[in-house]
Amino acid sequence: MAHWVRVASADEIPAGEGKYVEVDGEPIALFHVDGQFYAISDTCTHEEASLSEGELDGEIVECALHGARFNVRTGQVVSLPAVVNVQTYPVRVVGNDVEVEI
Repeated sequence: MAHWVRVASADEIPAGEGKYVEVDGEPIALFHVDGQFYAISDTCTHEEASLSEGELDGEIVECALHGARFNVRTGQVVSLPAVVNVQTYPVRVVGNDVEVEI
């Protein structure tokens, strides 16, 4: 059964930045883009590198290991070498708390 979990304070993640969080054992990359927060699986589908450590350009994160790029809003691959999308998670902000549904 899905449930909401507080993962950060909104002010912990500056605009244009990402943060690694773990929810119920799931590694998640949380990103702040233009006032919105997005959560995707932290693991790149190409070589299992951490996406939260990648560079964020708008809503596109680039994996630091081999340069695969993903849209953090949709989880879709936007450039090789990855060919499999990453999972997305619903995010909401309650007060100053950022919550992810898992």
